[in-house]
Amino acid sequence: MLIGGLQKTTLIDFPGRVACTVFTLGCNFRCPFCHNKNLVTLKNFQQAKLQLIKKKDLFDFLKKRRRILDGVCITGGEPTLHQDLPKFCQQIKALALEVKLDTNGSQPKMLKKLIEQSLVDFVAMDIKTAFSDYTKAVAVNSQFSIPNLQNSIKLILQSGLEYEFRTTVVPGIHDEKTLVKLARELAALSKSPNLQYILQPFRPQNCLDSKFLKIEPFSNTQMKQFLKAIQKILLKAKLRGID
Repeated sequence: MLIGGLQKTTLIDFPGRVACTVFTLGCNFRCPFCHNKNLVTLKNFQQAKLQLIKKKDLFDFLKKRRRILDGVCITGGEPTLHQDLPKFCQQIKALALEVKLDTNGSQPKMLKKLIEQSLVDFVAMDIKTAFSDYTKAVAVNSQFSIPNLQNSIKLILQSGLEYEFRTTVVPGIHDEKTLVKLARELAALSKSPNLQYILQPFRPQNCLDSKFLKIEPFSNTQMKQFLKAIQKILLKAKLRGID
């Protein structure tokens, strides 16, 4: 497990819990709007002159803070690329802390293992866009399979765990038509209009592709219009990150 960062306290990342957030290094997607570009590749990480966090140091921190923290959010990068992720989660759970996993859904076998072994308590999956448009959102050199993404969605829905699906809405990649198409695909997969789905605005900060630093996000009014259109299909859809 390569740990590229630690946010010692968050009241946002793990809904309903006081948590810390652990950032793993490495991702198999190349989303140009990604705001964690330093975590996508080891090269980016080194160029940013960042230092890896030792597992021992992390667990020393968790042991000291376990009476304050309720859980740990594991994000990235893409955590499910790390084969020792189950052991890592197991060590966290041994401290009586809950685990939230953020994932792009590309590794359903790993996700299934974590769920079956009761190593996660909450799963948040980023769904980049409608399935037919995925290459546009994650870049042609990304490693992904649409069936794998769909399998991950089904695993999450069938797990009985707390979960959310979420989409970062980016001008030039998303519009109302695309988002409505995605909502219909999710409703068809879940066979229900009641899944937990979040829309959140793009922020032009630290983007993997510097061109996206110049893109102006959708306005709050536009985001609310997108939500209104989606809520006709996904009844529980919500907005996050706008006033």
